[in-house]
Amino acid sequence: MTAARPRPNALIWLLLSAVIIIADQWSKAWVLSSLPEYEPVVVIEGFWNWYRTYNTGAAFSFLSDAGGWQLWFFTALAVGISGLMAYWMWGTARGAWRSAVPYALVIGGAIGNVIDRLMHGHVVDFIQWHIGDHYWPSFNIADSAIVVGAVGIALFGLFDGKAAKKAG
Repeated sequence: MTAARPRPNALIWLLLSAVIIIADQWSKAWVLSSLPEYEPVVVIEGFWNWYRTYNTGAAFSFLSDAGGWQLWFFTALAVGISGLMAYWMWGTARGAWRSAVPYALVIGGAIGNVIDRLMHGHVVDFIQWHIGDHYWPSFNIADSAIVVGAVGIALFGLFDGKAAKKAG
């Protein structure tokens, strides 16, 4: 009797996570060496600025004034969620990109921001969008990857769930 050949899993998609981490950290190194703090540098007038700022909290500066414990909380949360998603990728077929790519984006973004928290004690943000006097909170490449990944998880989960329900 021959042993069953293991089926290739989706962990190869962690290479996308690595690309996100590298792009995120490279961009933040550029920001820290090139952009002034708290001064907008116009990219597209009336819409987009480079704006170097820092976030000790989570999305939209949630818990940014919590006294320091949030650094370890958000670090542990990001590492835990990344580990869980990597585990899910291990059980996912390599060709199931609609599951793997969103997980890889979230993992890359989460680890990119963890690196900031551990190196600087805060996350470096620098992309600022606005319309007139209405400003969206500044963000970075890691944040973008997390949002796109989360939307992908929700959308593909919804559509794949409906397709499975129709097939069953």
